[in-house]
Amino acid sequence: MTIEKFLRYLQYEKRFSVHTIEAYQSDLVQFSTYLQSQYEIAEPTTIQHIHIRSWAVSLMEQKNAATTIRRKLSTLKSYFRYLQREKIISRSPMLQVSLPKLGKRLPVVVPEKSLDKLLDPVETPTDYTGLRDQVVIELLYLTGMRRAELLSLKVSDLNLHTHTIKVLGKGNKERLIPMGHATVGLLKLYLETRRETFPDSMQTALFLTDRGEPAYPKLIYRIVNGYLSTVTTQEKRSPHVLRHSFATHLSDHGANLNAIKELLGHSSLAATQIYTHHSIERLKKIYQQAHPKSGAE
Repeated sequence: MTIEKFLRYLQYEKRFSVHTIEAYQSDLVQFSTYLQSQYEIAEPTTIQHIHIRSWAVSLMEQKNAATTIRRKLSTLKSYFRYLQREKIISRSPMLQVSLPKLGKRLPVVVPEKSLDKLLDPVETPTDYTGLRDQVVIELLYLTGMRRAELLSLKVSDLNLHTHTIKVLGKGNKERLIPMGHATVGLLKLYLETRRETFPDSMQTALFLTDRGEPAYPKLIYRIVNGYLSTVTTQEKRSPHVLRHSFATHLSDHGANLNAIKELLGHSSLAATQIYTHHSIERLKKIYQQAHPKSGAE
């Protein structure tokens, strides 16, 4: 019951997105299942730090990435903070649990020339599904928005006259992202085809399934994975790769770090600086491979 109350708190007081709440719910259900199967614990008041550490170890043994474990433990941290606030527990067991440290990994990026091929198809699709998929790829790469932000877009969020799109980011923060002429032209064609395909639709979501229902996360992943598989052999081909590519390519072309931060919807520059590091590391590689005096063999 406390989990359900916590999720309602996230929804109505914190105003978290549906996708974020679903992630919290998944983590908490997984943790609860582990506690019941290993310790027969059902009440949050009996949870101790050793139980949480034990779960973290089991996640490691299941080969979960450090980032995944860190996120799951962060969910518990928020949950126990809520229980403290509600006077259900007096002290959070998370105070004696450390989050796993993350190594600095550069984001996975698709080369600019490869993405140019996706944005310049031999023929523009004319059917609804083909047009939708093309617009999804363009918006993710040319605006840098997150998958959850893309899925929350409504038709009314587009302003084709001012060439801007209103995006609802983390923490319900709104931002306006500019669009180029080609993207606006493709969107006009998509909206026209959308109306013709679903003339009686009352859906406000910008992207719909082939049956006229709002698009969902796995659909967007499949679209991106399918498109990227035609231009790259790299293993990671998720929507976030397009976001990383957007920011890195802007940095490569000398874009101001603050401007990239605003476009991405980051709350601080710290999260944006990784793209500068990526550009520097890439330049180092090019230098070492190409410059006769670099010392590279």
